[in-house]
Formats: sequence, C-alpha cells, structure tokens
Amino acid sequence: MTRRAKPSAAILRQAAEWHAILRDGEATEAERADWRQWLAASELHLAAWRSVEAIGQQFEPLRQAPAPEQILATLQRADQRLRRRLLTGLAVISAGGLAGGLGWRHAPLRHTILAFGADYQTAVGEQRDLLLTDGTRLWLNTASAVDADYGPALRRLTLLAGEIFIETGADAARPLVVDTRHGRLKALGTRFNILLTPDATRLAVYAGAVSIRSAGLQTSRELRAGQQARFNAAGISAVAPADNAREAWTRGLLLAEDTALHELIAELSRYRPGHITLADEIATLKVYGAFPLRDTDRALNMLGRTLPIEIEYTMPGRVHIKLRGTR
Repeated sequence: MTRRAKPSAAILRQAAEWHAILRDGEATEAERADWRQWLAASELHLAAWRSVEAIGQQFEPLRQAPAPEQILATLQRADQRLRRRLLTGLAVISAGGLAGGLGWRHAPLRHTILAFGADYQTAVGEQRDLLLTDGTRLWLNTASAVDADYGPALRRLTLLAGEIFIETGADAARPLVVDTRHGRLKALGTRFNILLTPDATRLAVYAGAVSIRSAGLQTSRELRAGQQARFNAAGISAVAPADNAREAWTRGLLLAEDTALHELIAELSRYRPGHITLADEIATLKVYGAFPLRDTDRALNMLGRTLPIEIEYTMPGRVHIKLRGTR
C-alpha cells in the first residue's frame, strides 16, 4: 500500500460492521475467524480497522456516561480539538452502523449526540432567551439544543435535547411547528413549554392552543391554555392541568407545590454538574416554595433550613442528602 492510499467508504463501512459485531459481546469463534481473514486480506482493511478503532476510543467517555441526557454535557466539556474529532467520527459511525456495536441502539442517545451541532444550545445550568427573526421568543433551559429551519411556507424548530419555552411570533403565511423524535407540535398563536425525556415529549400550554401529532398515529389532539399531556410513538396521554413549574423556569425559579423531595432533587440535578444522592428515608418528604435555578448550592441550603435534612458535599461534584442527626 502506498503512503497516499486510503480506505474507501465501502471498506470503512465493512470495518465498522466488523467492529459492531465484535463489540456486542455475542461474536462467535467463526465470526472472529472471518474477521481475522478479512483483516489479513489487505493493508487497506487493516488501515480501515485502525481508523474505526480510534473513533471508538474517542467515544469512550460518551459510552461511560450514566444517562443519555448527560452525553451533551460530556461533549460540551470536551476541548475544541476533541469535539471536532468526535463529530467527524460520528459521521463514520452513522454511515457504517458502528453505533449499534458501541451500544447506542436507542434513539435518545443518538439524538443527544447530534444535538451538539444544533443551531442553538445551552450547557448544564445555562439558560438562554432568544428572539428569532419572525418575532418568536425562544427560551432554552439547561442542557438543551434546538435546530431552526425557516422556509417560505413553514417555520420549523426541532428540539434535539432538553426543554424549551416558546412565545410565537405572528406570521399568518407560515405555520410554526416543533418536531421531536416523538412527533410534531403545531402552534396556534400561543405560549407553551416542551420537555423532551428519553421515553416521551411533555407539552404544557399557557396561552392559545397547540396541536399534537404523535409519530405513531395519524390523528392529532389539540391542547388549550392550562392543559398538558405527554406523547410518544405509542400515543398521547390523558390531558391534565398544566404544571406551573414548566413556566417558572423561564424566570429562573424551580417551583415546589406539594412536591416529593426526590422529585425536586431530580429536577434540580438537571441544572448542576455532578451527582446528588438522597437517603431513602427522606425521599418522600413534601416540599413547598420557590428555589433559585441559577444558584443550585443556595437552593440546597434553603432545603436544609426548611426540612429536617443535612446537605453533605462529599467531594467535588458530589452531594449527599440525609436525615438530620444520622450518620
């Protein structure tokens, strides 16, 4: 092989397919023998294999992340050179099917990685307030990512990760829609919130109305002001009263209204790096009040003053909450 010779796209795909087979933990001895034979058949095969292995190693920090929603934060913490390599490698992974071999068969993980290249995004703990070209006001909550595609007939936003709040601008000629992996929302002159979770999209409407079309259904449902629902490809949930907390975050507040402590801590954890653990005996304590999202340490201290709990900072990035007076 000459110095300038490089593996073709087809050979790279073959290498990615072999990587996927060998990394899933179920490869047979016959498959391993076939792989070795393929590897020895050409120096181009060996070069392609080394390239795919290098990509897999670069994605190791992402594979070790404990949850898909933390993938975006991992990418955001990476330096510029590493980010460029990861995004370049993602193109090879997507083309060659390597994602399955890395254990990334689930759509939430793939979408969260792709969110890193979005038009608008926020880091963990960051919030943004944007005014789009049509007068639409868009708030991005912590660790969120949105793509915008405004054409002559349609204004389209795609929520790739996190949470957004929208106050639509007037444009009679171009409807505003928001797509998620679970379906499409069509705004009807409105203010509404969208929260993307691994298994569903949650919509809360505060003014006007929003139409939901699930990715798996041909019918749609309209939600009006004061209503909320969740949906995915399997369908749309029953309508419930809109949660005030899904609007309060745009003002930097986390509202607790007869909220279990474990639910409040799970929400607060979205706004800070690291990990918070909670003792089982205090998980169901009820919490009331408004807590600052832009200063999560202060929010934790407020909880410590109003509840019979102790906040322990065990190490950088790690917090443990326990019943006051216990070891």
